[in-house]
Amino acid sequence: MHNVSVMGTGYVGLVTGACLADFGNQVINVDVDEKKIESLKRFEVPFFEPGLAEFVRINAQRGRLKFTTEVEGAIRDSEVIFIAVGTPSTYEGDADLSQVEEVARSIGRAMNGYKVVVSKSTVPCGTGGLVEGWIRDSQKEPIEFDVVSNPEFLREGSAIEDFMKPDRIVIGAANERATNVLAEIYRPLTLLGVPLVRTTVRSAEMIKYASNAFLATKISFVNEMAGICESLGADVTVVAKAMGLDSRIGSKFLQAGAGYGGSCFPKDVRALIQAAESHGARAEIVKAVMRVNDRQKQRMIEKVATVLGNPRGKRVAVLGLAFKPQTDDMREAPSLTLIRGLRDLGVDIVAFDPEAMEESRKILPDLETAADPYEAGKDADCVVLVTDWNEFRELDLGRMKEQMRTPALVDCRNVYEPESVRALGFRYASVGRP
Repeated sequence: MHNVSVMGTGYVGLVTGACLADFGNQVINVDVDEKKIESLKRFEVPFFEPGLAEFVRINAQRGRLKFTTEVEGAIRDSEVIFIAVGTPSTYEGDADLSQVEEVARSIGRAMNGYKVVVSKSTVPCGTGGLVEGWIRDSQKEPIEFDVVSNPEFLREGSAIEDFMKPDRIVIGAANERATNVLAEIYRPLTLLGVPLVRTTVRSAEMIKYASNAFLATKISFVNEMAGICESLGADVTVVAKAMGLDSRIGSKFLQAGAGYGGSCFPKDVRALIQAAESHGARAEIVKAVMRVNDRQKQRMIEKVATVLGNPRGKRVAVLGLAFKPQTDDMREAPSLTLIRGLRDLGVDIVAFDPEAMEESRKILPDLETAADPYEAGKDADCVVLVTDWNEFRELDLGRMKEQMRTPALVDCRNVYEPESVRALGFRYASVGRP
């Protein structure tokens, strides 16, 4: 059992804190936002993640998980300090490390003995050295510490399972002392056979970016294949399924759609390109991945415009706002590009999402929303399925058709079979299918 503090109660920080507490550690989750901390003390999670609120409640009630705004006190009381603050993109595409620096300097000022400082935030290769410098510069007197890179590989919507059943654990450290402390913390997982990768700080930092860039590449690749399939009369769903049966390729991230979004892939791809070019390296494939993804989002706008004929004055129902199901995350969601693009064409938009309505209003405060998919479809000239929530997979299309002004469906996630939808009298378009 270790005394652990986790700096940040965002997506990564809160999941990390709750799961480490469930391992039996004494965990303090820290945030400077007093309202957020007070909510967490009431077991109210500030974002939607299945099962997380219950996980927080259980571990807090068992006395293993606490929440505080007292940064320095948490640092002094902890042997291991996880940095889990945001690293959003700057205007140029670099990772903004200002929050990481702020935490590192706080650690330096409050340090009262040996600490293992663990970077859980996604940071560019070489950031570990910066963190070490910020801590040393802020120390009142020289005190020994180690900086470790321990990247996260959590998927929104299945974060607890991903933390508890990871494909691998990566620990990047300069010495065995720090590595062994982290290995002890993750022992409940390694005892179950989870592989532990021990490496340098820089390599660990790079593993995260390389992994996300590769997954983004698979998405952009299959979306580019979808466009080619449409032109040649092939079916991308069959093509992708057959590709995925090849063990060298694998089936995951080969579903054609509206393009990737979210808090990780877009910013990590940009940051990798910036980091490579700033060091004189080329990132040609990664740059192409980003271009293809931007183009894919525009293609969805074109698909809807084609179905509408003359878009101006038409009404479109958008089903799904979050960038993926099982989350309310709207960061760089394909729905935002679609809505803005259709509005530019003079289209009226009404939208529905099971979880992301409140978040969407923070970005699009004037967005008209509906209480359910059928209310959204009332008097619509087209329904656009953007996020493949399970409840959108079994829509009563007969009921939907009765309420629409014009029966048309643009299926950006290839949820429905074209023949069955067209048999109901819909004009239907999907991604990468004839």
